[in-house]
Amino acid sequence: MTKVKNRSQKHAGKQRKKSAAKDVQTDRRGFMSRFGNSALAIAAVGGIGWYVVSEVRAGIQEADLSKIGNGIPTIVQIHDPQCPVCQALQKETRKALEQFEDGELQYLVANIRQDKGRRLANKHGVQHVTLLLFDGKGERQDTLVGPSNSASLERSFRKHLERDQRS
Repeated sequence: MTKVKNRSQKHAGKQRKKSAAKDVQTDRRGFMSRFGNSALAIAAVGGIGWYVVSEVRAGIQEADLSKIGNGIPTIVQIHDPQCPVCQALQKETRKALEQFEDGELQYLVANIRQDKGRRLANKHGVQHVTLLLFDGKGERQDTLVGPSNSASLERSFRKHLERDQRS
C-alpha cells in the first residue's frame, strides 16, 4: 500500500509541476498580451490627446484678434460656430489658405457669440458669414460676404497679398 501511495504522490507531484509550468507560461503570455494591448491603448489615447491639445491651441491662436495689424496681412472670419454656412465658409477658407506659405497670411476667427468677436463685427458693420481682409497695418482693405469656394477665396487672398505688398 505504501508503494501505491508513493506512486500516487509522485504522479500528483508531477501533475502539480506541469500545471505550475503551464500557469507560468499562461501568465507570461497573458502578461505580454495585456502589455501589448495596454501599450496600444496608451499610444491611441496619447495620439488623441495630442490632437485635441493641438486643436485647442490652434483655436486659441485663431481667436487672438489682437494680432490684427502685427505686420502680417490678415483674414478675419466673422463667425457663428452654430451656423452651418459659417462652418462651410471656414472649411473653404482653411482649404484656400493651404495654398500659401506659413506666415504669408494669418487667419483669425471672430466668434460673434463672444464679446470681442461681436465688437469687431459691429465696428465694421458686418454679420457672420463674412471675411474681413486687413493689411499688415491692420487697416481693412476688403470684405467678402457670403459663402464661397476655396478656389475663389484663394484668388481673393492672392489679390489681397499683392495689394498689401504694393503699399
